[in-house]
Amino acid sequence: MKKEVITAKNAPKAIGPYSAGVRAGHFVYTAGQLGLDPLTGEFVSDEVVEQTRQALKNLKAVLEAGGAALESVVKTTVFLRDMNDFGAMNAVYAEFFTENFPARSAVQVARLPKDAAVEIEAVALAAS
Repeated sequence: MKKEVITAKNAPKAIGPYSAGVRAGHFVYTAGQLGLDPLTGEFVSDEVVEQTRQALKNLKAVLEAGGAALESVVKTTVFLRDMNDFGAMNAVYAEFFTENFPARSAVQVARLPKDAAVEIEAVALAAS
């Protein structure tokens, strides 16, 4: 099985020694996406709603660059700085995943890169 590194022009560049995504076989694995503006590398807002929306836009861009789509996501993991933000994050998440929902885990963590409010990663089926 061949491993293909994914770079996405419409998503922020990696902020460390990792790839935004990797395609292996029939799957696309994404790195966790933050609510960073791809052009500036800065957060779009300090608020979880806006960060979640941008993180999902960035996730979509990485998936598409790897030959997948939000509709083909089979699993997501959502990392929150505060579980009290779950409802707000979930409302935005529901704008992007509207049917045939992927499996999901959501956890509160001690700290996220750049002190983000949310980080979201995914595994998706790639187009043949």
